[in-house]
Amino acid sequence: RGLTDISLIEHFIHLRYVDLSKNKLKDLAPLSSLTQLLWLKVDRNLLTSASMQELPYLQVISFDRNRIMDFEGITHPLLTNLSLKENKIETVLGLSHDHLFSLQVLELRGNKINTTAGLGVSKLKKLYLAKNTICSLEGLEEFEQLETLHLRDNKLEALDGFSASMRCLQYLNLRSNGIKSFQEVGKLQVLPMLQALVLMDNPCAQEPDYRLQVLSWLPQLQRLDKETVEEEEQEEAEKIRQTRKEKEKVRTNA
Repeated sequence: RGLTDISLIEHFIHLRYVDLSKNKLKDLAPLSSLTQLLWLKVDRNLLTSASMQELPYLQVISFDRNRIMDFEGITHPLLTNLSLKENKIETVLGLSHDHLFSLQVLELRGNKINTTAGLGVSKLKKLYLAKNTICSLEGLEEFEQLETLHLRDNKLEALDGFSASMRCLQYLNLRSNGIKSFQEVGKLQVLPMLQALVLMDNPCAQEPDYRLQVLSWLPQLQRLDKETVEEEEQEEAEKIRQTRKEKEKVRTNA
């Protein structure tokens, strides 16, 4: 509606669901009196900050497609879902577990983030970081409860940074990065529960026997590039794994 002023909303103190999308808002201060608010959507506005008065019951916020540059002032204690898709965020510093101890889903795709270092929200279950400029993975050992990690369309060439402490990670999307060697894929062996991996549109996906090579490093996978792993593939991959082990043994003895 092209709204620039929402000061009248201050009087509706019992509102629980508010959608202010597709306006021209630059300030959310009038929302501070809505202490019963559970759900807030302010997509496609002109916001440069997500800072708001702490709201005690707020559980879901979407700030998609604004001009927000950082996480300053996001402190709602019951917040479980936070979306900041397609903003201008360059660093993940500023999100604090001390304030966001309920946060489980964080959507940050389409920003300008180049590293995961400093993302201090340890209870996340789903983290979406597609379409950024991430070239290094740091601080992931904190994510002991993370189940889904989406890193499609980034700048990753190495897969250092994954940790055995990520014992709940089941789905990992690395599509359209710069992974060239299967040795890098082998670093994912530290993830004990990984079941689904998306690796298409990386340089290594052009190699002969690509699927079998990946499965030789990660035999526990149930899906690769969204296709179910067949029993015959697992058997062929096991042969490749045994051959590789024998070659390594020969080199060691030599």
